[in-house]
Amino acid sequence: MTIDEIMRKAPVIPVLVLDGSLDPATLAETLVEAGLPVIEVTLRTPHALDAIRVMAGVSGVIVGAGTVLNAGQLVAAAEAGARFIVSPGLTEPLADEAISSGVPFLPGVASAGDIMRGLDLGLDRFKFFPAASSGGIPALKALAGPFGDVRFCPTGGITSESAGDWLALEAVHCVGGSWLVGRGETDLLAVAERARQAAALAS
Repeated sequence: MTIDEIMRKAPVIPVLVLDGSLDPATLAETLVEAGLPVIEVTLRTPHALDAIRVMAGVSGVIVGAGTVLNAGQLVAAAEAGARFIVSPGLTEPLADEAISSGVPFLPGVASAGDIMRGLDLGLDRFKFFPAASSGGIPALKALAGPFGDVRFCPTGGITSESAGDWLALEAVHCVGGSWLVGRGETDLLAVAERARQAAALAS
């Protein structure tokens, strides 16, 4: 599965910072049942790699690792079962490792120079990050103009209220959503409702 195919699976990719408050398998099942099969587990907590291992075994889940900063983290995440990798920025060593390993890769970009470096490396699918503080929708519309074949997953500062506006842009395949599961979240019914509303943005 390519990164483009993964981005097209659902309008919102839940971006999770897991602290042990929720069982990873149950959380993954809840998100899939609500219509969000693609899940990004950020490598920001000690629970992340174990959660990826568990989620990788849940039927219907496409689990990836986020906040991947270097080749070592990429290898560890892939060994844990991550099916794609997301990074906050774009570096050549990390891109080289992703390309050589064949792991679908979504690097972060925030400028035309970032995008051009990615294109030079053979990449044309990017995370626009941090989306809200990098100029928001006007900035992404301006960046997308010279790069007609590039597609984005804006992440960072996206909310349930603004997600639809981002998704209306031709250059946007999906958005990253950290609002779906907050830090310390324990209410799976609330998660499920937020996820259903996010999944409905595809219609």
